[in-house]
Amino acid sequence: MSAAAPSRLIDYLTLAHEYLESKGIDGARLDAELLLCEVIGLSRVELYTNHDRPLSEPEVTEFRELLRRRAAREPVAYILGRREFWSLDLEVDRRVLIPRPETELLVETALRALGGDLDDSSRTPFEQVRAKVAMVDARVLDIGTGSGAVAVALAVEGGSLRVVATDQSHSSLELAPRNAERHGVADRIEFRQGDLFAALSSDDRFDLIVSNPPYIKVSEAGDLEPEVRSWEPTTALISGDDGMATTRRMIDGAHRHLADDGWLLIEVGTQADDVRAHFESSGWRDVTTLKDLAAFDRVVAARPPIGEARG
Repeated sequence: MSAAAPSRLIDYLTLAHEYLESKGIDGARLDAELLLCEVIGLSRVELYTNHDRPLSEPEVTEFRELLRRRAAREPVAYILGRREFWSLDLEVDRRVLIPRPETELLVETALRALGGDLDDSSRTPFEQVRAKVAMVDARVLDIGTGSGAVAVALAVEGGSLRVVATDQSHSSLELAPRNAERHGVADRIEFRQGDLFAALSSDDRFDLIVSNPPYIKVSEAGDLEPEVRSWEPTTALISGDDGMATTRRMIDGAHRHLADDGWLLIEVGTQADDVRAHFESSGWRDVTTLKDLAAFDRVVAARPPIGEARG
């Protein structure tokens, strides 16, 4: 930013937008707005209703520092220390993957499954599903909980749901419980450390298992945006040569901890066909694929094998 920058808020915002854009930042205007909101404590709307407001010297100094970090491709969510997910304000930092909007489909699908609507071709309006789930008494397992985004969202929606949230990362499990506390559901989420099902006892059974596992192929890692490649935890992103290593192990072990009429829901990237094929070859039933708002296959759901196939 120019040393002779004007003092008005709107002028600083314009300069910040141009600066971030020159650094190749997508969404530079929005990022500049969010960072300036953080510094001066206004909403995005208030930025423009107070466009003539001057910035103090400490505010300018702080804004410059946040812009420097963003220009270095640090994600805005890490700079701010929070990210909105399912209309919930969640604490995030470099210990956890930043929750994505597309993962909200995993939450919606889980709620439909709990409400008995997932295999209903009539597709009950979501608000009706929501009202039903609010009274459902069920046990849910969230594998690889990270920030706790999915577990917290489900617990908030279902007042009688009991959730076990696991993660192999000890550092993730230092942060996720704070998000549960933040939204008043800590008494219904039990956090456990362990890889996949390692944190469970042999007799642990759930009505629903959900997971947003790592699914990026090793060969795709170099194509990731710098914000992802250089800042987010690799173990939460990459899963073997075909992106299926974690998902394959999850499908192979989940039936031991799932009720006969339960569902396993897995978020996927580009490998939905492979996930469906592995479900089907392993004897899973009612394999269903759901698309996100961009019409990409995003969640694959299935019921466990029965009889001898269940093992």
